[in-house]
Amino acid sequence: MADTLRDILDAAARGVFPPADGGTTIVPQPSARDAGVLAFTAHSVVFTDEDPDWVRGSLTDTDCDRLAATMNARFLTALMDRTGRTSDTVDVLLTGAALPGEPPVRLTETEGSRHPRVLSARGRRDEVRVWEADGGVLALGRGVAGRWEVAVDVEEGARRRGLGRRLVESARHLVGGAPVWAQVAAGNARGLRAFQAAGYRPVGSEVLLSATARSAGCSRTRS
Repeated sequence: MADTLRDILDAAARGVFPPADGGTTIVPQPSARDAGVLAFTAHSVVFTDEDPDWVRGSLTDTDCDRLAATMNARFLTALMDRTGRTSDTVDVLLTGAALPGEPPVRLTETEGSRHPRVLSARGRRDEVRVWEADGGVLALGRGVAGRWEVAVDVEEGARRRGLGRRLVESARHLVGGAPVWAQVAAGNARGLRAFQAAGYRPVGSEVLLSATARSAGCSRTRS
């Protein structure tokens, strides 16, 4: 098993996953900002600076199938209570390999955008860059363990024309060879379809725990 969360994510981006053994790996937080839980097929990863013995004991206390224990509401609530953190939702975690060439949609990089999706991205990520397209906006920044994460928004009048798919595909052309990651709320079927049509593949589920409450937390859809 890899030693750090970044190692685990880099391997997953290559299609190499933790063993499907029903186990849980506990690793330190990659930063003070980011803690949480990743669930792959029959193996979970908890990234926290809390005592690993406490984490394992709390998983046992959920009294449910060990394959589902880390995403069980009782465990997540206990982890939030223990850490004083908050959470928005359980997301589907997807990744797409970098692509060569130009993006499939015309983009204009901009600074100082006050778009809600951009403001949310700046609160969650470092090195955020923003591009505008006719009818949409794309933000890229370094999130959990330094991975590149994408967020897009499409105006109501421009929806159902494939712009969302082209925007998330564009992100794969903008990162200089690195994989791009996306977190999409499990109920956001339209967003999930857009990412999959753009070549992203689901690798697991993720719950991020924030050190501070966010008034915009419930608007957290990233497609």
